[in-house]
Amino acid sequence: MSLSPRVLRRCVAVTAATLAAVTVTAAPASAAQRPADTTDVRLISFNDLHGNLEPPAGSSGRVTLAGGATVNAGGAAYLATHVKQLESEVKNSVLLSTGDNVGASPVASALFHDEPTIDFLNELGVRASVVGNHEFDEGYRELQRMQFGGCHPTDGCQFRDSFTGARFPFLGSNVSFDNGAPALLPFTVEFSGGRPIGVIGATLKDLPTVVSAEAIKGLEFGDEVEAINRTSGWLDRLGIKAQVVLLHQGDDTTGGGPDDCRVTPGPASRIAKGVSASVDAIFTGHSHQQYNCVINDPAGNPRPVVQGLSFGRLLSVIDLKIDNRTQDVVRSATVAHNEIVTRDVTPDPAAAKLVDEAVTKAAPIANEQVGTITADLKAAGGPSGESTLGDVIADAQLEATAANGAQIAITNPGGIRADLNYASSPAGEGDGVVTYGEAFAVQPFGNIMQTITLTGANLKNVLEQQWSASGTRILQISSSLHYTYSASAAIGSKVSNITVNGTPVDPAATYRVSVNNFLAGGGDGFTEFTKGTDLVGGPVDLDALIAYLGAHPRVAPPAADRIAVVA
Repeated sequence: MSLSPRVLRRCVAVTAATLAAVTVTAAPASAAQRPADTTDVRLISFNDLHGNLEPPAGSSGRVTLAGGATVNAGGAAYLATHVKQLESEVKNSVLLSTGDNVGASPVASALFHDEPTIDFLNELGVRASVVGNHEFDEGYRELQRMQFGGCHPTDGCQFRDSFTGARFPFLGSNVSFDNGAPALLPFTVEFSGGRPIGVIGATLKDLPTVVSAEAIKGLEFGDEVEAINRTSGWLDRLGIKAQVVLLHQGDDTTGGGPDDCRVTPGPASRIAKGVSASVDAIFTGHSHQQYNCVINDPAGNPRPVVQGLSFGRLLSVIDLKIDNRTQDVVRSATVAHNEIVTRDVTPDPAAAKLVDEAVTKAAPIANEQVGTITADLKAAGGPSGESTLGDVIADAQLEATAANGAQIAITNPGGIRADLNYASSPAGEGDGVVTYGEAFAVQPFGNIMQTITLTGANLKNVLEQQWSASGTRILQISSSLHYTYSASAAIGSKVSNITVNGTPVDPAATYRVSVNNFLAGGGDGFTEFTKGTDLVGGPVDLDALIAYLGAHPRVAPPAADRIAVVA
């Protein structure tokens, strides 16, 4: 009987850990035989790449410095050059990823089911990656294909003749099947300079709130601290003293440069404070922020907690000194920083060749014109949370579902992944021209529009759910819906003056509301949508946007007057 690839992966990890334990427990050498007291090891990680092989455009391609100035950053070929430079400075280096390598990707990667991105990470030499929430966008079976290879079951192999999968393991210590069996490797052991380093992966326990229910059916996501500490305990018993965590969860910041620690304490800080003192460093992700912090472990010892923005703009670097006798990290000698992936270096030739291949193969579709705009349409919300691009997308969804009787359209801000910029892209389509590739970058998930019936009371509850103890998410709404909220009012009592087409909403009346299937399933914590009835399906959200752009030449940024704010 042959073992499955997944079982073989687990056996390799356990065997490596066991061998490391033998090394650790061997009799110490005499003073005359001992080499240098410590071994230098450099850990390098990036997070939330999201298939950005080309340099990301607009604000998504800039890093804000400590003084407020910005520098252009990102792009796979530049990322590869910076990785190699960092590795050349410290002989013993380990390259890691803190999740969301794929999913919500630009068209050059997404058209090929992100196979070009996995190929790039293989060439880059990634040794291990935690799973982010976007690794589950197309379900567990597709995640397994990303790991072990094989052509896509529907589309086949479109990028190259074959796809071998990732040469590095996907980790998830808190991911299990609903029968309790582990769904992913909890850890791996990497050797650098002869020293074993345990690498633990954990993704956000709230992953079910940001991924469609169908995609993660049969899976469960446990508490991050409990899973990390359980796994750290295994490593302790195996004699693995140097331990690092790849945590796909993060904090938000209040500004600052790449190495500032102006964070608003959130999930990452809470987890970092609770994680076992055996863990020596924590890389974080998910929140797309930049910070370099030191947070004491439960024993009171300092350890770095870092994150490097997103889209390959920063590399998070942690330099360790490992005691050659104890095999443990000398915490007082740890140094961390975020390295900017500037574009003033020579692009790595191999990475550039792969990116050019993906861009060239995608070009016939990506460069097709689908509409025109008169100015930038921004994804980021203004003072009220309303954004110009969000307005346009909601209007497009309302128009696309008019045949379903839709009176309102509402979309989630997290589903809007990029700006629509007026300036021409490097492809040279011209100022104001929107291409398929640019529209795809805005709406890459392929969510299906659904029109449901809600009461006026349900609608009020939906809008109140924009504020919760875990944060604020302002929904983007069509021009038919207006309301006011109070910034100072208590959660649950913020919204008033709701109108639909100028008429005050009646709590007892019914309204036809169009949302994507993610929201209809209660995604992002909007559970009130699940009370909708009389569901009728509609087009893919991207198709709705493209149809709207085609039907309305020279789309201008709408006035931000749908959401009013009072004190």
